[in-house]
Amino acid sequence: MNQFKKGDPLSHEPFSYEQIKDGQIQIFYSGRLAKTIKGKEAERFLFKISGAGDLDSQHIMAKITGKFKFGNERDRRPHKGDE
Repeated sequence: MNQFKKGDPLSHEPFSYEQIKDGQIQIFYSGRLAKTIKGKEAERFLFKISGAGDLDSQHIMAKITGKFKFGNERDRRPHKGDE
């Protein structure tokens, strides 16, 4: 059973990653560098991503980068004095 919504914005796989020197990992969003991780964080990332499917890996990278809204944020309401 597919656990992801039909309109899931991660379904077109905007995230990718590349392992570079000294065990560092660069995570890209739509071809642009979003975050570089190293050390224990990079090791944990590789462990998680190795057993994940395509969409699961997209969610892992979205969570690590913090560059993606998950739909639970509220829109800013206008305050008194805002014009």
